Amino acid sequence: MTTPKIEDDEEADVDFGLTSHLDDDGKPRIVERHLIVPPELAGLRLDHFVKTQITRLSRTKIQAIIDTQLRRADGFVPKSSTSVAAGEHYIIRREARPEPPCPRTFGLLNEDARMRIIDKPAGLPVHASAKFYFNTLTRVLAERYPDEPEQQLCHRLDRETSGCLVIARDREAAAFLKTAIAGKDKTTKQYLAVVHGQPPWDSEHTLDTPLRLSTAADATRIPTVRVLADPRGLAAVTRVRVERRGAGYALVRCTLVTGRQHQIRVHLAEAGFPIVGDKIYAHGDDAFVEYCEEGLTPELAEQFVLPRHALHAAKITVPHPDGGVVTAEAPLPADMVGLF
Repeated sequence: MTTPKIEDDEEADVDFGLTSHLDDDGKPRIVERHLIVPPELAGLRLDHFVKTQITRLSRTKIQAIIDTQLRRADGFVPKSSTSVAAGEHYIIRREARPEPPCPRTFGLLNEDARMRIIDKPAGLPVHASAKFYFNTLTRVLAERYPDEPEQQLCHRLDRETSGCLVIARDREAAAFLKTAIAGKDKTTKQYLAVVHGQPPWDSEHTLDTPLRLSTAADATRIPTVRVLADPRGLAAVTRVRVERRGAGYALVRCTLVTGRQHQIRVHLAEAGFPIVGDKIYAHGDDAFVEYCEEGLTPELAEQFVLPRHALHAAKITVPHPDGGVVTAEAPLPADMVGLF
């Protein structure tokens, strides 16, 4: 089962979310986070419980949130030292803050009654994070399809990665598609990447360096996000082939055999051909740390070439919940085309 691309006229008017945190009267929206105490955490101090739910926050910040933003669902005003009980419901309410601009839109590639495949733009995060709440794909989907409360994303793409993403429109379809995609059952994912240099892969070549997550013991300055090549790591296999060459760059088609975190990015970098714009694997820790601390300075922009890594989920084939398969292709974005 193959569905032709559906043109979407709404894409001509891109919304970058500069005012997405404001209501119709121009006032900040109220963001709520709900915390339910599980039985195994009953008896903890409230601040210790909140730390288990929002691990990135310091104890001082958590105590400030409890003092100013947190209430129990029945209206009780707790203290940091309050002991929590199983099943208690706490709500954190705060005013929404301005968020980094990003495209709050997407292209529609395939659609039927059970599923959609969309073309996610680079820069749009999939889920909420410390910086993004309203400027996320999950929020944009809810706004665009308000009558579909059961819709679910069936896999993920990094914020900077563009391209094909599968959306289920009901719970049964979501369970089927998530299982199929995770298990590679009749599922194929192909990515296009623009890399530095000229790889010798005019015919298909296999990259199979095992990968693992870095730890504090690796003495890297960015242990929580880096993936390392390691013969003791998990098996990882990517098939690669050069599709186009330019002055200093090459366009490489990458077919995933396994689906490890950052697999394509690490495999290409380990082979000596890092992806253009890859802040973690192309220019060393110093450049990435500087980017995190200073943002995209003119010097870093020149070094990175693109403000995002040049990786695009170009084609996906998945089984359909009702039988058969669906194939979708997302056109190469203009920023990647512009490198040739």
